[in-house]
Amino acid sequence: MVSADQAKTVAGILGNIISLALFLSPLPTFVTICRRKTVERFSAAPYLAALLNCLLWVLYGLPWVHPHSPLILTINGAGTAIELAYVILFLVHSEGHKRRRIAAAFLAELLFVAAATAVVLNLPLDHHDRSLFVGCLCVVFGALMYAAPLSVMKLVIKTRSVEFLPLGLSVASFANGLCWTCYALIGFDLFIIIPNGVGVILAAVQLVLHAVFHKSTQRQIAARRSTVLTVVTVNQDSDKMTLTPAQANGLHPSPEAQEK
Repeated sequence: MVSADQAKTVAGILGNIISLALFLSPLPTFVTICRRKTVERFSAAPYLAALLNCLLWVLYGLPWVHPHSPLILTINGAGTAIELAYVILFLVHSEGHKRRRIAAAFLAELLFVAAATAVVLNLPLDHHDRSLFVGCLCVVFGALMYAAPLSVMKLVIKTRSVEFLPLGLSVASFANGLCWTCYALIGFDLFIIIPNGVGVILAAVQLVLHAVFHKSTQRQIAARRSTVLTVVTVNQDSDKMTLTPAQANGLHPSPEAQEK
């Protein structure tokens, strides 16, 4: 018979594996960004939200805040490093006002987490009070992390295209939220249940959008490629039809040459 602690440990390990897949799922997006050297219409909001969420969960998992939480600490430590790399890539490949907004949000997150850490570790609080304080922050910003793609979802509905809503990210978000919800239900940790329950619902909505707008997205991409090919073909034909003055004189002798 499997005990509750063993089941919780198994769910936590699965949660770590799926969470790592979630953190790595945007890699194709960032390969595209690095290749094109522009972020195009990709949004930094999900990655900024994920970074803040990971930083807060690292704080929550510290032994001085919520003891016996190694599985929470390990995966969110890895997530912090990965999301930090994504945000840096956004800063490198964005321009102007967009880069300034990302930099300002990034700096605000670091200052906020530093302030929360100073408050929690320096005030005379016990483990319960520290867990309660940081846990409430995790609930709020965890929900915001899962809600961050809402702006992209609005764009999807408006353009009827899921091109800028990566499917891998949506699938990983759904599996991640579901696994951590099960983990939290075993020990009944509301601070983990609430944000991940919200994440399951929002990720499910994203998957529905992928199902609804998949065909229209493919049609738009095909139409765009067809337009590019047409323009290239027309330009090539135009180059063939255009003659330089020297070529024109070669085909049609000048009046002086005709007189000779």
